[in-house]
Amino acid sequence: MSDETKVNLEEYGGSQIQVLEGLEAVRKRPGMYIGSTSASGLHHLVYEIVDNSIDEALAGFCKHITVTINPGNTITVTDDGRGIPVDIQPQTGKPALEVVFTVLHAGGKFGGGGYKVSGGLHGVGASVVNALSEWLRVRVHKNGLIHEMKFARGAITQEMTVVGKTEKTGTEVTFKPDPEMFDTLVYDYEILHERMREEAFLNAGLSITITDDRDDEKQISETMCYEGGIREFAVWCNKNKTPIHEDVIYMAGSKGDASAEIAVQYNDGYQEFMLSFANDVRTPEGGMHETGFKTALTRVLNAYGQKNGIIKGDDKVSGEDCREGITAIISVKLTDAQFEGQTKAKLGNAYIRTLVDQIVSEQLATYFEEHPQTAKAILEKAMMANRAREAARKARESVRRKTGLESGQMPDKLQDCNERNPELCEIYIVEGDSAAGSAIQGRDSRFQAILAMWGKMLNVEKARADKIYGNDKLYPLIVALGAGIGEEFDIEKLRYHKVIIMSDADVDGAHIRTLLLTFFFRYMRPLIEHGYVYSAVPPLYKLTRGKKVMVAYSDEQRDQISAELRGEGNAKVDINRFKGLGEMNPHELWETTMDPETRTLRRITLEDARRADAIFTVLMGEQVEPRKEWIERNAKYAVNIDI
Repeated sequence: MSDETKVNLEEYGGSQIQVLEGLEAVRKRPGMYIGSTSASGLHHLVYEIVDNSIDEALAGFCKHITVTINPGNTITVTDDGRGIPVDIQPQTGKPALEVVFTVLHAGGKFGGGGYKVSGGLHGVGASVVNALSEWLRVRVHKNGLIHEMKFARGAITQEMTVVGKTEKTGTEVTFKPDPEMFDTLVYDYEILHERMREEAFLNAGLSITITDDRDDEKQISETMCYEGGIREFAVWCNKNKTPIHEDVIYMAGSKGDASAEIAVQYNDGYQEFMLSFANDVRTPEGGMHETGFKTALTRVLNAYGQKNGIIKGDDKVSGEDCREGITAIISVKLTDAQFEGQTKAKLGNAYIRTLVDQIVSEQLATYFEEHPQTAKAILEKAMMANRAREAARKARESVRRKTGLESGQMPDKLQDCNERNPELCEIYIVEGDSAAGSAIQGRDSRFQAILAMWGKMLNVEKARADKIYGNDKLYPLIVALGAGIGEEFDIEKLRYHKVIIMSDADVDGAHIRTLLLTFFFRYMRPLIEHGYVYSAVPPLYKLTRGKKVMVAYSDEQRDQISAELRGEGNAKVDINRFKGLGEMNPHELWETTMDPETRTLRRITLEDARRADAIFTVLMGEQVEPRKEWIERNAKYAVNIDI
């Protein structure tokens, strides 16, 4: 043992153990409480406060919630619920309002009778938002009085004070996110709008207003209220798709304090789209409620098919077949929701699986008996998916034999790198042979692989998996990445942890990127979820003055560099727009687009699966009218199209 090791061991005592008191823990490790300090974490602050108002709505005391983005990107959330308690909390001897905003794991959600059903499981929402805000003000309308408290980074700056009288009840919270905590402080209205619409769908009859007050000249505001609840949610999700049955299949039931409702509508597409919620909190990783639904759906469809002679003998359709083209909304409410982590990605209560299974088993079977045409249409779609899946399996095996996939033979169009550790490897998917040639010559072959693609690839939005295997443009990509597709995709087998789309900065290049991203989104989604997909940002302009050459990535940068090169003498500057990647010589391509020290990469994120699903459906789907509307609405932004 070295002397240095001995010293370190001796020094490791009580003084090295750090105790984080109060809200210090939140500021020290914000990601543990809100997921990240990026834009998603910034928006999560709003969700935490809104969730408290939603809990009042679930308890039957709140009818209207407003969310306002104020000038300066502060947020105000108000509700007309009972108002946070302002009397003395016995354990602490402090006003309950102060406890809610300054003590972790404090709230009316721990069996004290405040809430039977709650999305705020851990009781940390209000205090976490307070800890991560530069300042926060809360006003409670209760018992005829307006009570106010103010805080700064979690510390009290104004004790609870009565500031007026009122005839209303409810809570108003205004806060400014702390610039010391977040990478960005700018709120995206559309992200909040989507989330508030979701909450309005999930709580039939609840009115939610979202307003953007940041522009003095143009206020954006919408009030959402859906009496049809999740039935309307399913219809809304299918608005750019073609349903194969007009009615939404709605199922609901309860047992004890737990309840569940499910809305289902199939469309003629090939993608499964399922949204699940527990106490109005989205569960993106599913959980027991999704498992119960999937199991029952498969069982009921097979039983109906065999009973009515549609499925012959011992044949069966799989769960994957049964869910092709489905849009399903699953919403459960329960008193003791067990989520995995504060961000509540997955529901763990086993008994909710039994409840959902029972509801779907009984009510879906009854619905099919009463609506045989709908049942037949859904079952025929599942059987067609089954045949296509079998065709895909045969195509996959055939292509494996032809290409030697299992023997490790790589595609001809791939120039691989020397490194074998996926964490250190990156692959450029390059449009066109000439650009690929420059990329191959300019790359660092130690860790950069190049895969050339040519022409327009298959639009997977309009194709089943059996059409993908054997496709001369897609299959080389599947082989090169090495992780499979669809249900078989295995992120552990991925050969590169940076998958970089490098296409021209024009409309054709944007189309190529969109087609590739559609493919990744539909068949290799974990690639995007793990943050492995990037878009290279090539320069738009080359500026030359004498022997000095510079590049610009935007019109603004072009003008700035041009002015700098001209200088006081107003010398002539030659400005050329790159027509494509193939125009650059290997050295230029390396310096501007491939050198890790100087390049710009744009990471493709999946902040909201439903938002991405809707955009891809509009841009790449069968229906022309929604695409035309989208183009007309967004044409004004299309100066330099990039994704």
